[in-house]
Amino acid sequence: MSVMTPNSRITIEAGKRSGKPCIRGLRIAVADVLGWLAAGMSISEILEDFPELEAADVTASLQFAAHREHSMQMLIAA
Repeated sequence: MSVMTPNSRITIEAGKRSGKPCIRGLRIAVADVLGWLAAGMSISEILEDFPELEAADVTASLQFAAHREHSMQMLIAA
């Protein structure tokens, strides 16, 4: 079973990467992209190392993380 998030570039599949949110059904998790950015990689370096990714995938990862963070804050405040 596959779940599409509001951002269609991020997919969640039970059998892929243990159900972690991934980029367009690839085996690259949102957490991977965020980790590379946090480690100091530029978007162009990420795209060079992973040519299957697009700049919009990196942006979608950031948007997904921001939305999830906002959702967590809403739950905590409730």
